[in-house]
Amino acid sequence: MKTDIDALMQANHLDALWVMGPGQHNPAMVYMMGGGHLTHADLIKKRGQPAVLFHAPMERDEAARSGLETRSYATYPMGDLLKAAGGDAFRAGVLRSKKILEDAGVTAGRVALYGRLELGPAYALAAALAQEMPGLELVGYQPQDILAEAMMTKDAAEVARIRAMGRVTTAVVGRTADFLSGHAAKDGILVKVNGDPLTIGAVKNQINLWLAELGAENPQGTIFAMGRDAGVPHSSGSAADWLRLGQTIVYDIFPCEQGGGYFYDFTRTWCLGYAPDAVLALYQDVHSVYRGVMAALEVHAPFKRYQQLACDLFEAQGHATTRSQPETEQGYVHSLGHGVGLKVHERPASGAAALAGDCLVPGAIVTVEPGLYYPERAMGVRLEDTVWVGPHGQIEIMAPYPLDLVLPVRS
Repeated sequence: MKTDIDALMQANHLDALWVMGPGQHNPAMVYMMGGGHLTHADLIKKRGQPAVLFHAPMERDEAARSGLETRSYATYPMGDLLKAAGGDAFRAGVLRSKKILEDAGVTAGRVALYGRLELGPAYALAAALAQEMPGLELVGYQPQDILAEAMMTKDAAEVARIRAMGRVTTAVVGRTADFLSGHAAKDGILVKVNGDPLTIGAVKNQINLWLAELGAENPQGTIFAMGRDAGVPHSSGSAADWLRLGQTIVYDIFPCEQGGGYFYDFTRTWCLGYAPDAVLALYQDVHSVYRGVMAALEVHAPFKRYQQLACDLFEAQGHATTRSQPETEQGYVHSLGHGVGLKVHERPASGAAALAGDCLVPGAIVTVEPGLYYPERAMGVRLEDTVWVGPHGQIEIMAPYPLDLVLPVRS
């Protein structure tokens, strides 16, 4: 949690954090200042002291809403900086950054860099500052990323916001189910009132509309993939494809609060009208593993333990996994889940990259999403819910929703 940041900085020998970039769709900045319509800002937190937010003068009211100490870039007149830099705009920007750091009391020591900027300009700025302020060590990589560590556990306010996004997500999923079921089928294809086939692109347009109506946005798109595309886990689906009866549809939706705030992550697999026997058998295998993993989750357990359990269960069913066949592109081809917060994918991790601290500690919010994929058989199945580990070790699905496979349609 944010209250752990100073201790994590101490443990990792960091003297300051420097977060750069916009106030929206910038997880580190949103985490540290709460978000806001800032086109660019610099947030500097010295260890043991509150953060200071530097901002454009036109955005002073947005910056003030953060509750942090704020300072305007107007304090550093660009005309004076350009004069000192001999008219070189880049050099003037370097000098401004130097003055900002100095005014925040950061003139030496290890400073961890965060935020979202274009890679080239950010690299050039860091390189120039290293020459300008040789006492600073600008740290771009940390073996233990302290913000990722802090963000791994959520406080009550964060939990409430993610739960609210879960309610929005499942409401949109419910609207999607009703929308599909409200269409008639003709010759094995869903059709609109005028007789034209209903397409995946039309469904996605509705999903985006409903999300906007409910105060969410969809910056990374939605997976709504059918048939062979459903057999490739991150295929988003082909917009021109017609909605066909009896084919698996993997519907993976991961919206966030408007402005790039907290995410929710959720997947269901549907068949329209009916499920062929082969699909039903595959679905039952995934559903069995989903139930087995959910029943086994325990507070403080390493998250990767449940990846191993999922592999055990799928392999017992006769499916390949990334453990039994590391290069497989069919069967169980990904890890069991991941943390969710200001990024869709956060710590704790459950796969090969999981760290020793990636455990189901109180405050963790993670996905559980077993799946099986057979693209050459034109089918894939994934079931995913986001779960919270409560302060007393209770583990609960944050936004429950039915696990039905078949969606009825009008004949």
